Amino acid sequence: MSELVVEVKNLKKYFWPASGLFSRQKQPVRAVDGVDLQIPAGKSVGLVGESGCGKTTLGRLILGLIKPTGGTVCFRGQDISVFNSREMRQLRRQMQIVFQDPYSSLNPRMTVGHILAEPLQIHHLGGLTAQKATVRELLDKVGLQPEHAVRYPHEFSGGQRQRIGIARALVTRPQFIVADEPVSALDSSTQAQVMNLMKNLQQQEGLTYLFIAHDMTTVRYMSDLVAVMYLGQIVEWAPVSEIFAAPLQPYTQALLSAVLVTDPSARQPRACLSGEVPSPSQPPSGCRFHTRCPQRQAECADHEPQLESVSENHLVRCPFVEV
Repeated sequence: MSELVVEVKNLKKYFWPASGLFSRQKQPVRAVDGVDLQIPAGKSVGLVGESGCGKTTLGRLILGLIKPTGGTVCFRGQDISVFNSREMRQLRRQMQIVFQDPYSSLNPRMTVGHILAEPLQIHHLGGLTAQKATVRELLDKVGLQPEHAVRYPHEFSGGQRQRIGIARALVTRPQFIVADEPVSALDSSTQAQVMNLMKNLQQQEGLTYLFIAHDMTTVRYMSDLVAVMYLGQIVEWAPVSEIFAAPLQPYTQALLSAVLVTDPSARQPRACLSGEVPSPSQPPSGCRFHTRCPQRQAECADHEPQLESVSENHLVRCPFVEV
C-alpha cells in the first residue's frame, strides 16, 4: 500500500444526552464505535452505509471538527486528535470538506469572489492581487466564468453552487478532502458532471478523497477502495472491484442488491433485510447486524466479531463468510 494520508485507529465518538427532568435516555449515542480506517495518498476511499450509521460523524472526526471520545486520527503520521485549536488552524490548509448542501454551506451575504478569497485572507496567502488571480483560476478550474465572482449564491443553480463549494475547498491547495455526499442533492445529469469534475481535479491536483455516500453507484464510479459502515462500525473494506464483484458481508450484499439494474437479464434476487435499524444508543449484543442478518447463527448474539482479513486488502467483520 502507498503512503497513508489518513490513518484512524479505534476511533470512537459518543454523544451523551442532555440531562433533564423528563430525560429518560441514560446511554450515550455511539455514533462511531471503534473504527479503523486507512486512506492512501492519491486514492479515493468511498464510505457507504445507511443514513444514521455514522458516516458524516466519522468524516468530521477525521477533520478535527469534533473531538473524539477515544482513539486516534493520524494525518501524515501526526496524531491530530490531540492538537489544540492553534495547531488545527495551521492544519486546515491541508484538509478541507465539500458539504452535502451546496446552498446552506455558502454565505448568502457574500459574493462568490469573497467566499473564495476568505480562506486566503484567513491564512495570509498572498496579497490582494494574487488572491484575485487565484479566485479567477479556481473559477476556471471548476467550469465557471470570471464574471461569476461578483454574483451571490442564490443566483446560481444547484450544480453551479456545488462547483463553488468545490472551488472553496481547493483554494488553500489541500492534500485531503472529505466529500460529504456532494452529489446527493443534485439531479442525475448534474451529478455526473460534478463527479467527473472531482475525478479530473483529483488527477490534476493529486488529491486524496474520503467520498461519503449512501448510493452504491456513485461510490463505484468515484472510489478506489470502499469501506462499508453499519451502526458506527466498519463491516467490510476492500478494493471497489472486489466489493462489487464478490461482497462477503451480508450487509454489503443487501446494499448491492438494492442497486437499480437497467438490464432485466442481469437482475439478481433482492436480499431483503428484516426488522429496523437498532438504536445507536442501545446496539445489539454480539454482532450488531445479527438482528437483521439473513445468515445469522446462534453465536452471533454472544460474540462481537472483529474486522479480519480474508484475502489481501479485503477485511470483513463476520466469522461466517464464504470466501
